[in-house]
Amino acid sequence: MKFSVSATDGSARRGELQTSRGVIRTPAFMPVGTAATVKAMLPESVRSTGADIVLGNVYHLMLRPGAERIARLGGLHKFMNWSGPILTDSGGFQVMSLAKLRTLDENGVKFRSHIDGTAYELTPERAMEIQALLGSDISMQLDECVRLPASDEETARAMRLSLRWAERSKKAFGAPEGRAVFGIVQGGASVPLRLESAQELIKIGFDGYAIGGLAVGEPQDVMLEMIEATVPALPADRPRYLMGVGTPDDLVKAVSRGIDMFDCVMPTRAGRHAHAYTRFGQLNLKNARHAEDPRPIDETSDCPAARDYSRAYLHHLVKANEILASMLLTWVNVAYYQSLMAGMRDAIGKGRLAEFAAETAEGWSRGEAEAA
Repeated sequence: MKFSVSATDGSARRGELQTSRGVIRTPAFMPVGTAATVKAMLPESVRSTGADIVLGNVYHLMLRPGAERIARLGGLHKFMNWSGPILTDSGGFQVMSLAKLRTLDENGVKFRSHIDGTAYELTPERAMEIQALLGSDISMQLDECVRLPASDEETARAMRLSLRWAERSKKAFGAPEGRAVFGIVQGGASVPLRLESAQELIKIGFDGYAIGGLAVGEPQDVMLEMIEATVPALPADRPRYLMGVGTPDDLVKAVSRGIDMFDCVMPTRAGRHAHAYTRFGQLNLKNARHAEDPRPIDETSDCPAARDYSRAYLHHLVKANEILASMLLTWVNVAYYQSLMAGMRDAIGKGRLAEFAAETAEGWSRGEAEAA
């Protein structure tokens, strides 16, 4: 796996991450395919939006249908009919989000399935084994993520445990052909802890570096402060991945601070709840004001769901609880996120990211009353 930077604009950079399954253009947004599917979308529809890579999740795939079963069926790419690269999250986020169902110690995490109560154990070694069985192109170390705000003592404990798990994860990963492994910088809202984490991860040596443990309850300005402190400490020749982020505004501000890769459930979850992201801000298709509006969401969009269906029809689908509402609005959102990333890549290449960010924010500020 090779990463190259073709243009910079301040701290922002445009580049390519070359994998055996295709090139990932950066800055990149990875649609979240938690359980081997980007919810409410066909793989070919995801690809049509411009997505180069999707994300799968170790925790959920381990529970159902099981990593060994997916391996017997030819691996995750074949299983979900996605030929491009896949990144798999190690399950560390669920260590936090499912805290009531688990116990944690030096060895790993023991928990009971939220589906049927079956007992499982996830260690750094098992997380790497599962990702190898899935055949993901980019694997993530197992880490512990703490919800913010958290005490410095608790944050430091989790960060240093994550470092020990990082070393075990890297050793268990080995050196397989055509696959990469990323380390995860932790440290909550503490700059010294973030820098310590980054420095120790670099000593271990990873193919890329993620910034984890953000977008977990802290204000945006805290998140941006942690990015600004951490990015300069990371190797310039490796991709930087901000995990679980975020809103369109988060993406623009993080790219300007040097982030290359993102994932977030926000565009797919919003689509299932009748919200559409557009260049003119958000639309809530539940609102009665759309009931007789013949306009599409965005007549200039390359996405058929945004261009070819009226707001009145989408409103009707939402009110009638039709599955097609989730499908179309999720498609709209994933397409918008990819369009935003493409716009930033182009702007970085032309040295005008600041202008692009200002123009984009101005468009959002118009609100849905002016959209069309």
